[in-house]
Amino acid sequence: MSMIFDNIGIDPGIIIIVLLIIVLILIGSAVSMSMRMSRLERKYKMFMKGSDAQTLEKRFVRKFAQIDRLYEAKEDHERSINSIIKNFRIIFSKYGVEKYDAFDDVGGKLSFALALLDKENTGLILNAVHSRDNCFLYLKEIVKGESYVMLSQEEVEALRKAVNFGLELENTDDELKEKNDKTDRKE
Repeated sequence: MSMIFDNIGIDPGIIIIVLLIIVLILIGSAVSMSMRMSRLERKYKMFMKGSDAQTLEKRFVRKFAQIDRLYEAKEDHERSINSIIKNFRIIFSKYGVEKYDAFDDVGGKLSFALALLDKENTGLILNAVHSRDNCFLYLKEIVKGESYVMLSQEEVEALRKAVNFGLELENTDDELKEKNDKTDRKE
């Protein structure tokens, strides 16, 4: 056999070292596979602990039934959310209030103008005028942020507040963020 290696020009010692390295690699992979197999077997025994095939099948059937109920609940929730979104388009989601004294002899700002608008700035303005003897309530229709009848100064202010409802909060939040950013940059 050594004549074959001599004719090729390869030293038999190198071949033995290469084969020894290959054997060590194979032994390492066999040990690794054995450890993985024992871990998998341990997990399988833990999974099957106290269960035979029928109880395991029942467990799976219960889990699939739970999944089906969750899917039905998800569909019900989606329908409810879509209904809420649809209804939200027509509800009054913005408001503005302006309190004032309608007459010089009546104090306490008992009179008020209340603007109620939806997302498209369509809605109404209620104006309650209080005097010493009576209270009068006036209603004016608003379409896309405008009225077809003349509005009082208080009604205009209530309408402005309603149209800008939420924007003031956003601007305040933006101002706070800018101040925080400036403070962070200074540090």
